Amino acid sequence: MKAQTRPQDRILDAAMRVFRRHGFRRSSIEQAAEEAGLTRQALYHHFDSKEALFRAVIERLYAQALAAEAEAAKQVEDAGRELADILVAEIEARLGALFASLEGSPHIEELFSEHLVQARDLYQSYATRFADEVAATIARVTRKRKLTLASGVTVRELARCVEMAIHGTKSAYPSMMPADAFLKQLEIMLRMLVAGAMAPAAKKPQRKTGVRK
Repeated sequence: MKAQTRPQDRILDAAMRVFRRHGFRRSSIEQAAEEAGLTRQALYHHFDSKEALFRAVIERLYAQALAAEAEAAKQVEDAGRELADILVAEIEARLGALFASLEGSPHIEELFSEHLVQARDLYQSYATRFADEVAATIARVTRKRKLTLASGVTVRELARCVEMAIHGTKSAYPSMMPADAFLKQLEIMLRMLVAGAMAPAAKKPQRKTGVRK
């Protein structure tokens, strides 16, 4: 038997379609209600304003991105890949979940900028959670694989640098589009970061082979 969609999930799915289609400013609570097959009064039972509805959509997107990030890191780690591969997969899964939610919308830039106005606290909260997830991955992998970070580099600092790389790449691609070019540039930066953060492998002592006199 097919599981029934919760009313709130149905509303958020409908609202996401409306925001993608019209952007935030030109969308209305009435459009979201119609898209969800509800009356305006029924939708108001769950969300008391367009702004509250938008915030709920953003929060769900962030939660989905965080879950996708954790799952991707686990899969690539279980496959025995290197730390750089794991972090690249993890970050690409996070951003890929966000890209997918807005794919095809002509209002991407508006939605990105508006979410910082309407949901800045959510952005800041999830930024911390994303950084914590990256730090947890680095700590776990370096511990299990007995890897050593370079002198002066900590797990938390490397995680912070990973997040800075994402934001730095955004400066070249403000709306993170085209996605392929953005992700490729970000991957290069992440791999360079990890390579620079690792301590050189210890050299094995050479055996003397000289002939005794």
